[in-house]
Amino acid sequence: MTTPEKVWNRIFSLGSKNEFNEIAIELYGWHYENNLVFRKFSDFTGRNPKNTLVASEIPCLPVNLFRYHRILPVGFKAIRHFETSGTTSGETGKHYIADEDLYLKSAMQTFNLFYGNIDEYVILALLPGYLERQNSSLIFMVNQWIESSKHSDSGFYLSEHEKLFRTLKKLQKAKQKTILLGVTHALVDFAEHYKIDFPELIVMETGGMKGRREELSREELHRLLKPAFGVKSIHSEYGMTELLSQAYSKGDGVFRCPPWMRVFLRDNNDPLSAPENKKNGAINIIDLANMYSCPFIATDDTGILYDDGSFEINGRLDFSIIRGCSTMIK
Repeated sequence: MTTPEKVWNRIFSLGSKNEFNEIAIELYGWHYENNLVFRKFSDFTGRNPKNTLVASEIPCLPVNLFRYHRILPVGFKAIRHFETSGTTSGETGKHYIADEDLYLKSAMQTFNLFYGNIDEYVILALLPGYLERQNSSLIFMVNQWIESSKHSDSGFYLSEHEKLFRTLKKLQKAKQKTILLGVTHALVDFAEHYKIDFPELIVMETGGMKGRREELSREELHRLLKPAFGVKSIHSEYGMTELLSQAYSKGDGVFRCPPWMRVFLRDNNDPLSAPENKKNGAINIIDLANMYSCPFIATDDTGILYDDGSFEINGRLDFSIIRGCSTMIK
């Protein structure tokens, strides 16, 4: 039987969609045998490796189950865990990581695919909230970006807006390739008090006001941020604590995945059915890099899926626990 170790390198050199499907099916069989929580859920859906032939039919584990279960295959030990922000009841989801090198390889190779060599960039991170809590997967990834950039101006900023502004002006003058990654509410706060004309700057938002400010649509947010930084577009990052890969948008709100990550749609009200219109629905993700916890995740996001595999996020499901899966909780 295929094991994660046997596909470790294959996932980062995929040659076709057929190969993606092949590896996904192989990992499904392995997780069905070795991941007890996933197997229970898979049995609940009526699916198993014998009646599942294509990746789109693999049952995807509801992301909320990370709040109630330790998702880790038998025989594997976690060397760290990433943690979501708490719900109103204080519950957090925990993603147990058996191999952090796999996460770093996924993150760095994805960066290279979308933006080129990271050592050509200064990485500036405006991530209050994430910096203030422990076990953030985003902070772990961005810290690797900063270290890999090997530039003395790369670094994190908590609420040091004046220092960030001075750094941006210096980098603008030097015509240095720069990425400013920020949580949405922090970028808005900065944009309300500072203005700079830095058209070469890549401004990347991670989404979410986190209850700090009034929610804005993507169009409203980008319309506010673009003139503040003097840029023609705002990039976006789509990632989750429960995944090990990220998708990126370069300004049109349409996200694209690395080859080892694919998005599928399900019906908003039925976790086991595809949407009737095939274009709009709740988002399932297969992340082959997530092989040591669960590569098959049903998110709480809704969106649009295009024929080329790119997608948009247009909202969240209006319930916190996916219907039909309550028997899996606690």
